[in-house]
Amino acid sequence: VNACVDVVLSGVKLLEALGLEPGDGKNHAVLNSRQDLKEAFTHFMEKGAAAERFFSDAESFHHIAQTASEYPGAQLYVGGNAALIGQKLATNPDLKILLCGPVGPKLHELLDDNVVVPPESMQERDEFHLILEYQAGEEWGQVRAPNANRFIFSHDLSNGALNMLEVFVSSLDEFQPDLVVLSGLHMMEGQSKEMRQRRLMEAVASISDIPTDIPIHLELASMTDQDFMSNIIHQQVFPLVNSIGLNEQELLFLTQSASGPHAALASWSGVPDVGVVSDILFWILKEHGKTAERASDLTRVHFHTLAYHILVTVDGYWGNQVAAVAAGARAAGTQACATETIDTSKVFLKAPLEFVTSQIEAPSKISLNPDEPVVHWHREGISFHFTPVLVCKDPVRTVGLGDAISAEGLLYSEVYPQ
Repeated sequence: VNACVDVVLSGVKLLEALGLEPGDGKNHAVLNSRQDLKEAFTHFMEKGAAAERFFSDAESFHHIAQTASEYPGAQLYVGGNAALIGQKLATNPDLKILLCGPVGPKLHELLDDNVVVPPESMQERDEFHLILEYQAGEEWGQVRAPNANRFIFSHDLSNGALNMLEVFVSSLDEFQPDLVVLSGLHMMEGQSKEMRQRRLMEAVASISDIPTDIPIHLELASMTDQDFMSNIIHQQVFPLVNSIGLNEQELLFLTQSASGPHAALASWSGVPDVGVVSDILFWILKEHGKTAERASDLTRVHFHTLAYHILVTVDGYWGNQVAAVAAGARAAGTQACATETIDTSKVFLKAPLEFVTSQIEAPSKISLNPDEPVVHWHREGISFHFTPVLVCKDPVRTVGLGDAISAEGLLYSEVYPQ
């Protein structure tokens, strides 16, 4: 239920256009000023990590958004995880997509013809999200980016309040979907604690109204509030969905928020360790997924990081995992390079060629075989499918990559009727 217009441009060039000078980086949970924006951007550029923040001052934000959208070379795209997943699925001519998010005139013009927007979802003004990109090795002042990534910020009240969730759920009767994809919970972080808690309860009530025979996938995104994340995991949302999609930042934040395995790890250094990632994924399904004793619907987690993907499923609920995880990896390579198929001259391997499957239990050691790139292992009724990714050397566009990966993985996933 989150949709917007993404304005994509060079972060350094925008900050310079706003008259800001390079300086020290500092993390801010919420951006209240241009100074906060500069410090947070610098902080994450130095790490080469993706992040998303709420900009609290409406007037200042609209001025920055205008400067950004008029900047020479700025590009305007469909944005918001839900709209991006919808757009990706809509490239398949046999699919019809229902999208409920705040859709303004510019966004409506950018959407694929296969995407249906209910009239209640239309609004007079677009929600803009600014995506500040930087390249590997790019410098600003004393800072040098270790790899290409982006910093996202917005002042987005409509998506932040999940305004369109009820419209979405009430539209499902008529639309009769085969799959529901939810996203946008992370946008609620800009709300006050009370408002957020109340809205989360309403969201849970709405999601509970979706017929149980329709599988639900939840796409997570960058968050900063551990209590809010803990609520989503423990009390409310995880037990209602069948599948989740997330990246390495979200995975680490999730285990820190719920005191899961490796919660003491402050951040990843380099390519996330496969054993550590597997331990956390195993814990998600073991502690919060469907078991004989637990009334949870969660049976699938699709994890993606730059170098590799892992699809984890509770046995007996999903099929076609090899194709699904491979399709997601292929989507990452083609979309980042903006090519129709993988062009081997434009990609490289960053995945570990040998790894252990756990850092907690007695692990098995795995060596990758190029002839069978998808590796499978098993742990207490849970299956792991791992694939390396052919990483684009000079990415044309990194925005929405996780959404494309999750969408493509879902398209190839077979859900067994229960």
